[in-house]
Amino acid sequence: MAAAQKRGVLIVFEGLDRSGKSTQAKRLVESLNKRAEGSAVLQAFPDRSSPIGKLIDQYLKKEIDLDEHSLHLMFSADRFLKNQMIRENIAKGIDVICDRYCYSGVAYSLAKGLPEQWVRSSDVGLPKPDAVLFFDVSPAVAAQRGGFGAERLETATMQQKVAAVMPTLRDDSFWKTVNADGDLDTVEKDVFRLYENLNREKPFESLEKI
Repeated sequence: MAAAQKRGVLIVFEGLDRSGKSTQAKRLVESLNKRAEGSAVLQAFPDRSSPIGKLIDQYLKKEIDLDEHSLHLMFSADRFLKNQMIRENIAKGIDVICDRYCYSGVAYSLAKGLPEQWVRSSDVGLPKPDAVLFFDVSPAVAAQRGGFGAERLETATMQQKVAAVMPTLRDDSFWKTVNADGDLDTVEKDVFRLYENLNREKPFESLEKI
């Protein structure tokens, strides 16, 4: 009798802008697919190719202005558009690697001063990550990296506010810290070590709180 197929895992890369999380998320997916083609997919949030994501992209590029409450709900809706895709892949044994997730959405909205209870509730029901890899880098170091400041929210003031909020969202039962100040290869090894230690035996859950 064939062994039951293990489910995939949902891994979220979070951190400040220019913390290196996007690069490492891509590296992990590439590494996994080299070992077994089709074993992992990368999903960036916002999905700038979706109808909602295109509006968010215009906002981030300073091409349009949006009400902050509406913007928060648009970010949330963009994530829910991928709800079924994530669950189907996990059930088929495919790992889903997310570059940002609801924690970024909540952190930025709280940094802007939106109501905390309202902000924290809009993503309840999304798939719960098996691990959130938080890329720990100081705002000053991130600001020195290439491309910083190209988009609306990439300001030193906003990044400092987000850096203060992110730790309040942490759940030590599935959040892991990655030292993002290291060189690319060292960070990649740290990420893969965390990946290998994930538990695929436990049931896949939905977020009940943020």
